[in-house]
Amino acid sequence: MVELHSRQLASKWAKTNALLSHPELAPHIPPTERYSGASLKSMLDKYGTVVIKPIVGAGGHGVIKVLKSGGLYSYVYYSARRSFGSFHALKASLDKLRKGKSYLIQKGIELAKVNGRPIDYRVKYVKTGDGWRYRAIVGRIARQGLFVTNLCRGGTLVKGAEGIRRSLSPSQVYPKKREMRRLTETATQVLEQRYPGIGQLGFDYGIDKSGKIWIFEVNTRPQ
Repeated sequence: MVELHSRQLASKWAKTNALLSHPELAPHIPPTERYSGASLKSMLDKYGTVVIKPIVGAGGHGVIKVLKSGGLYSYVYYSARRSFGSFHALKASLDKLRKGKSYLIQKGIELAKVNGRPIDYRVKYVKTGDGWRYRAIVGRIARQGLFVTNLCRGGTLVKGAEGIRRSLSPSQVYPKKREMRRLTETATQVLEQRYPGIGQLGFDYGIDKSGKIWIFEVNTRPQ
């Protein structure tokens, strides 16, 4: 089966908005806003933990976890953690890290873990001459001490079934894989209708400790 030429769509914001338009998909997307001082403060006040990431980017580059606990603020960037006594000081430091790039803010999701390390999932779905086909459903376990799971950041690759079994339970393997496939196929229909010409999609899913599946982002040039 020959994979077809695929349209690229770099903006995470554009793809997220497309998915949010569908009532079945929207509940599986963490609350997401464009980065600004006001949106960062309101989301930290509401959720306590958020993740900010470049609107255009890959490989976990520039992804930062930001936390508020009481009146103290902090962020985790790769393995480094910094703390601040005020929101103003936090934002000034984050703005230096952003270097003027446009960012998104998402509610932080407490992922299920394998031996204390967060795990998420990549589903690769490609269009061939015979229609859309799955190429992979894999789990990515974060390196010890990191919250990003990307393989280029030291993450460990496992089969999707193994990841679900080790982080949740053996009984959850079939239903969670089935649900990921259903979400993948629905989201692909939405994206293909909105952006004709896409042909390769990499879905990044998380499963939280309660077993809910979240769609973190979709890549049109999956690795």
